[in-house]
Amino acid sequence: MTIEAAQQQVDEWIKTVGVRYFNELTNLGILMEEVGELSRLMVRQYGEQSFKESDKGKELSDEMADVLWVLICLANQTGVNLTTALQKNFEKKTNRDAERHKTNHKL
Repeated sequence: MTIEAAQQQVDEWIKTVGVRYFNELTNLGILMEEVGELSRLMVRQYGEQSFKESDKGKELSDEMADVLWVLICLANQTGVNLTTALQKNFEKKTNRDAERHKTNHKL
């Protein structure tokens, strides 16, 4: 699935199953919640915190997909073409960081 196709499919799902988009600020709050859920799982799986009973059965891939879903909703609502945005972001990072990481003694 391409990013463009994902944006189209999310839009179609929202308009048919979801009825309508939540407003942008609501979706921003939901995005923060989803990132928090991903963070909670990551610190338990890769960090020092132990799992709680309520964490059992959660999957990293599902939490990441939830974050992506809401991000796509926000892009659709605000008229952002994520394919174009990602391409421009690659260009920005490539130009800005062409030598930066190669010369970083910490890496």
